[in-house]
Amino acid sequence: MEYPSKLIEDAVNEVSKLPGIGKKTALRLVLHLIKENENKTLALTESLNKLRTQIKFCKTCHNISDDDECAICRSHRRDKTIICVVEDSNDVMAIENTSQYSGIYHVLGGVISPMNGVGPSELKIESLVSRLSDKQCEVKEVILALSPTMEGDTTAFYINRKLKDLHVKVTSIARGISVGSELEYSDEITLGRSITGRTLFD
Repeated sequence: MEYPSKLIEDAVNEVSKLPGIGKKTALRLVLHLIKENENKTLALTESLNKLRTQIKFCKTCHNISDDDECAICRSHRRDKTIICVVEDSNDVMAIENTSQYSGIYHVLGGVISPMNGVGPSELKIESLVSRLSDKQCEVKEVILALSPTMEGDTTAFYINRKLKDLHVKVTSIARGISVGSELEYSDEITLGRSITGRTLFD
């Protein structure tokens, strides 16, 4: 593709690196930003800069947060006896949108995937074990809400084995979600029913 400006070409190349955005879509976005009021474009760049420099991760559950501890972990309205284990922060948002869950979370930061070089040590599994091993821990149930893929199942089995001696009930979301699908793309009703219809992990 021929570009009238090297600046446009560089911007298109960077924008097209975002997931789900090809070169044509990237070009449309870049041309839109050029036509926009300069203040709006500068507001976008400032917002993205703050995102990279100021974003934090909750010291307790590893969810994306503005502070050292996220709003969910700080809330007195949440049920601290249930931890829902998820792959990423977008899964937290998906479950929160169902309005069917009132417990707290633990974000792993991925799933075990030997093909991609991701082992248990790259995930936040040990910090989950530490949370549950704490003598002041109130947790009675751990929900494994991982995508029903081979990697998700492998991760769930590994975590279940790690928690075996901690005397906590381990459940899994109901399989209303089709095998091989990603949790974040499930509709809210199906995902909500999967949470409320969870079963003992076996």
